[in-house]
Amino acid sequence: MLIIGAGPTGLFAVFEAGLLKLKCHLIDALPQPGGQCSEIYPKKPIYDIPAYPEILAGDLVDKLMEQIRPFEPGFTLGERAETLDKLEDGTFIVTTNKGTKHHAKVVVIAGGLGSFEPRKPPIANIAQYEDHGVTYMIREPEDYRDKKVVIAGGGDSALDWAIFLADVASEVSLVHRRNEFRGALDSVEKVSELSKLGKINLITEAEVTGLEGQNHLEAVVISSKNGGEPIVKETDYFIPLFGLSPKLGPLGSWGLEIEKNAIKVDNSYDYQTNIPGVYAIGDINTYPGKLKLILCGFHEAAVMCQSAYQRIFPDKKYVMKYTTVAGVNGFDGSKKEAKKEVVKSIN
Repeated sequence: MLIIGAGPTGLFAVFEAGLLKLKCHLIDALPQPGGQCSEIYPKKPIYDIPAYPEILAGDLVDKLMEQIRPFEPGFTLGERAETLDKLEDGTFIVTTNKGTKHHAKVVVIAGGLGSFEPRKPPIANIAQYEDHGVTYMIREPEDYRDKKVVIAGGGDSALDWAIFLADVASEVSLVHRRNEFRGALDSVEKVSELSKLGKINLITEAEVTGLEGQNHLEAVVISSKNGGEPIVKETDYFIPLFGLSPKLGPLGSWGLEIEKNAIKVDNSYDYQTNIPGVYAIGDINTYPGKLKLILCGFHEAAVMCQSAYQRIFPDKKYVMKYTTVAGVNGFDGSKKEAKKEVVKSIN
């Protein structure tokens, strides 16, 4: 099984495939596994992973890597999947931008949002401050220790980072052009509570419209939507978090059925695309009722692997077992071995 994308969904697909004794190889354009969780926000807390009330994105990747270690997957990192060719026998050749060719019976696209770039606010001189006080992602929160930070945005990322940095930075301001936020209700309530406690300076119905400073950002200009004189606020960092603009890149030319920059799949059965033998799971796919959550990607990976097994071994009948019985090393049916595998799984 060739998996394109080594983010959380792609990594969990290795585990589910491993339970079926399917060998996996992963391709990712990034130099390390983990996708956005490693590259963009490794220190961002995630709250909706079962059994973890809170886990940092980077730690989640570490746990997934530990979980799949027994299955010894292969990795081709720092290379982008460029072309897909289907052979007469129904198998596939995927070639990367560096010319590396991979031959597989099944191809699974788990590329998250595909290639992406941050959405930037329309501020005329913003480019001159990039990497000099303006950043579009937070990799290391300690960089903001005892600094003044202005965050702009109204979604989950803006809310979550404002909450997290409230205990790190000397001052956190959250600027949003509306009174209502798009993020999770619990996060909105936390920001409101921290605002009342004076730990977050909440500025709504306003936008950052200008930046000031010599060699490094020194202040932002905040304009109210209700008129009046703009406010010049001193700050060390301005972090606009308006989300990512996804691009499918080379995947868009593979003959896949695309809808709103995502790959259409059959969610009534197995998350297969319009090309038999090619699946798409995680944020890169779309279907009625789709939720872009890591949790949903994990579910899609589990269902997809059952279908992939039947495609690879059409003459074999696989009977789904609980992992407490199957264990990571399989189960030969004897009671003695079953007890061993239950102990292994529990440990």
